Amino acid sequence: MDFKGSDTIPGPRAEDQLPHTAQAAAKIVIVGGFGVGKTTMVGSVSEIKPLTTEETMTQAGIGVDDNFGSASKTATTVAMDFGRISITDQLVLYLFGTPGQQRFWFLWNGLFEGALGAVVLVDTRRLEVSFDVMGRLEERGVPFVVAINSFPDAPRYAIEELRTALDLSPDIPIMECDARRRASSRDVLMTLMRFLHSLAMTDSLT
Repeated sequence: MDFKGSDTIPGPRAEDQLPHTAQAAAKIVIVGGFGVGKTTMVGSVSEIKPLTTEETMTQAGIGVDDNFGSASKTATTVAMDFGRISITDQLVLYLFGTPGQQRFWFLWNGLFEGALGAVVLVDTRRLEVSFDVMGRLEERGVPFVVAINSFPDAPRYAIEELRTALDLSPDIPIMECDARRRASSRDVLMTLMRFLHSLAMTDSLT
């Protein structure tokens, strides 16, 4: 569309406008290895049309990218995913999904900047990837919760077994989720917000 010569600058679509009741906003990052469901989670829970930066996977990634368990995946996030969800009438979360391919992890530092907290998505077929992810969050001092994305063909373990395998401290919430389902993804975000609230209350007492 050509707006040359027009005094009118198009604004956001009505459905994308920030609710007039919003009084506070927080930045949340959704992190994890390749193919764990970050783009899916942002898309399922966002109240606006999510921004994605997916590109088709090519032969150049063979031998470089680890797509174990995701052989049918044909696209990958190369910068970030972005979405928004209103937790209450007053509180809005801005969601940033990180790229999963390790060659794009240099972008994480910018995405972590100013983040209030994070969701670490985990695929039980590739638990080892999660250690680097959680390590980066700990280095940056970003609090996080862990969500086990329930893939149909992935092995199932008891939550406490996974806590031990991931070497999580007892205070870090860990739960199962289905990133395809809005209600499940929203529950994960609500768990994160309750966790962040508990940390803030603890800090206020010390």
